[in-house]
Amino acid sequence: MDQLKLKGGEVSNDLELTPLIAAIYEKYGYDFAQYANPSFKRRIHDVMTKYNLKGISELQQKILTTNDFFTTILNELTVPVTEFFRDPPFWKVLREMIIPRFSLHARIKIWCAGCATGEELYSMAILLKESNLLERSMLYGTDINVRALQRAEEGVYPISQIKEGTQNYFAAGGSESLNKYFRSDYGRVILDKSLSGKTVFSDHNLVTDSIFGEMDIILCRNVLIYFGRALQDRAIELFKDSLVGRGFLCLGRADTLSLSKSFKDFEEFHKRDRIYRKLVA
Repeated sequence: MDQLKLKGGEVSNDLELTPLIAAIYEKYGYDFAQYANPSFKRRIHDVMTKYNLKGISELQQKILTTNDFFTTILNELTVPVTEFFRDPPFWKVLREMIIPRFSLHARIKIWCAGCATGEELYSMAILLKESNLLERSMLYGTDINVRALQRAEEGVYPISQIKEGTQNYFAAGGSESLNKYFRSDYGRVILDKSLSGKTVFSDHNLVTDSIFGEMDIILCRNVLIYFGRALQDRAIELFKDSLVGRGFLCLGRADTLSLSKSFKDFEEFHKRDRIYRKLVA
């Protein structure tokens, strides 16, 4: 019997998940092997309970035969992990070496793919505002997790996130106060409209959807590590086609472009922080 049983909140047998993870990777290109931990197992159990599925094999069959079902539960299996100015050295490079290059541009378009609950996109908006470029900019955040997108669009966060983000902000070269971009409201903070008014959030799937405008900067940080090689290639090709000539692609430190088919179309701008620049054909 393949019934998923929990003991103390954990799956009793890791091997029960192996065929399911392999099947998802084979059909959709998402690699959940790195998610094989108690938290992921609990989420699998919650999905089975919610949809009244009696075992792993039944869940696997439904995933493989119903694409819409997989898209739905993907929102429940993926847990957005982000924070304001996460990885400060990266943001310092943006502030000092990339954003100033756009000082004479009439318009700036930025896409954050896999934006989760929006902290990264709003961090970019803050950089642009402090460089007096926000009014010329438009920022687009996309994700497959619809609930995360709703939170991003609302721009409402626990006050604890601002306390944590403030340390990152100063480490990233910030000299103002992160609090100036939010107003407090009963234990939470609400983003200033001067920032949220320059952002657009929408559902976009790197597995199936097409290019996304003509962007000057694309951020997709620590997302590709969960993709198989074929899907990584597709995503990088998508980013390449969505960038203007000499546009910047910013990946996470755990990501790499070196094995991609599109590697030849980029130059390495900043090795440590995985920042690349599209070559002009």
